Amino acid sequence: MSEQVFFRRGRPTAAQRAYLRRGVDQPGWKLPLFDEEGQRYSTRTIRSCIAQGWAEAWFQNSMKPDWTVCRLTEAGYALVSQRERAHH
Repeated sequence: MSEQVFFRRGRPTAAQRAYLRRGVDQPGWKLPLFDEEGQRYSTRTIRSCIAQGWAEAWFQNSMKPDWTVCRLTEAGYALVSQRERAHH
């Protein structure tokens, strides 16, 4: 059975926003595999960000083939950097 991807079209959930925000200051806008507490980000969160066009698969992790390293897209960067400016 495949995992379903749930998202709200056009607006990121809190989990998606937290994930995407982590890539803004990273070289190449690389998105992390783990959150600030060392917990792996949900596959559902990552896949939904890709489905929305906010993230893209960058490369496969050779040590863990089931872990896809992603990066922000231009749309993802614009989304979270715009939200950051609106909150300051």
